[in-house]
Amino acid sequence: MTTMQAVFNDQVIAESDATVVVEGNHYFPAESVKQEFLSPSDTHTVCGWKGTASYYSVAVDGQVATDAAWYYPEPKPDAAQIKDAVAFWKGVTVREA
Repeated sequence: MTTMQAVFNDQVIAESDATVVVEGNHYFPAESVKQEFLSPSDTHTVCGWKGTASYYSVAVDGQVATDAAWYYPEPKPDAAQIKDAVAFWKGVTVREA
């Protein structure tokens, strides 16, 4: 299995060899994400088959990417494999380690 990293402002904020890929996004297991770089957001979006997503903003050394991480705390049954796993976008680079 390939180890994947999520990187923002030259800081690895998540790393795992057990990501789940859904719709082209790598979802990192919650325990592989460095929570000290995340702050909860009030943003929520709804996906017809995955459910309601909650967001985090990512901050590293004063640089902030608003709503750059998301997760599904209570996904619908078809998306159960990504419960609480975190995916990234908006300036966070996901790459092979």
